[in-house]
Amino acid sequence: MADLPPVLRFPLLLLGFLSLILGVGAGLARLGWTVPESAVELAAFHGPLMICGFFGTVISLERAVALGRVWTYLGPLAAGAGGLCLIFGMPLILAQALLVLGSAILFAGSALVFLRQRALFTFTMAAGAACWLLGNGLWFSGASVYTASVWWLGFLVLTIAGERLELSRFLPPSPVAHRVFIGVLAGMLAGMALDARLLGLALLALAIWLLRQDIARRTVKDKGLTRFIAVCLLSGYGWLALGGAVMLGAGLAPGTPAHDAALHALMLGFVFSMVIGHAPIIFPAVLRVTTPYHPIFYGPLLLLHLSILLRLTGDATGEFELRRAGGLLNAVALLIFILNMVASVIRGKLQQRSH
Repeated sequence: MADLPPVLRFPLLLLGFLSLILGVGAGLARLGWTVPESAVELAAFHGPLMICGFFGTVISLERAVALGRVWTYLGPLAAGAGGLCLIFGMPLILAQALLVLGSAILFAGSALVFLRQRALFTFTMAAGAACWLLGNGLWFSGASVYTASVWWLGFLVLTIAGERLELSRFLPPSPVAHRVFIGVLAGMLAGMALDARLLGLALLALAIWLLRQDIARRTVKDKGLTRFIAVCLLSGYGWLALGGAVMLGAGLAPGTPAHDAALHALMLGFVFSMVIGHAPIIFPAVLRVTTPYHPIFYGPLLLLHLSILLRLTGDATGEFELRRAGGLLNAVALLIFILNMVASVIRGKLQQRSH
């Protein structure tokens, strides 16, 4: 079957970013900031919008582009529509069902890739998709968002780990490192099912493994976009280690400062560092546009790190105002990142016309 043209991929990407924008607004509402009423009403869905509505849509879209099959685009369509249902206050069960459908399609596509190429990295990404499907299934069946969020976290972490493992072919891990990764993967899956502290230990071990094995250790010595991506990756691994360490030491009890610190170190510090680093590659691949590198790319990355540090300082000291300020700066950093990517696309079009 023919692939979907870029002009039809763009609305799917917009669905994801709509969930991101409203999800950020919902997060600010939870911190007591004055936001539009539409965001206040979504405060309870901050996590589902950010993880399922945004990341689920974008990752499914990226996977669909890689597979080049029209049916796989039903994944980001269903995930984006699920986020849209949450935003417009439609029956919760409808949003949950659409998210289950979207994750099932992503898992089917990932499983197909694994069957075609039986490798550890394809298995890891398929396992990540399975975690998203399981988390969505639990939420659909009546489990709390907190219960589902552990599996949603596994979805994001395993997807990123699988992609980085794929690129490690350029700097192949030793047989021992390969076996260690399998052990870390098993520890993560067991931790998600059994105990948050075990999951924290596995995440900490994964961060150490990535810091040691990732090709970014070498590419950080390069220049331009290559170095920028490496800086994003290595700094993200630092947040992965910190989030895992917090979870190992304090668990993941809902409503505690440790819960806020661990999840935002992982979801913002680790995952969004990967997003900021890979966006100049993903946008051209998905939309067939150019995003020329500029040193200003470092701006939102630096602000993101500083804002998370401020937020986690508030968690550690019990100073809620620091957490609030950090949360606001989190949102500003993401807004600047989006504006920066839009400006980069415009800059790329102007450069193409000038040539």
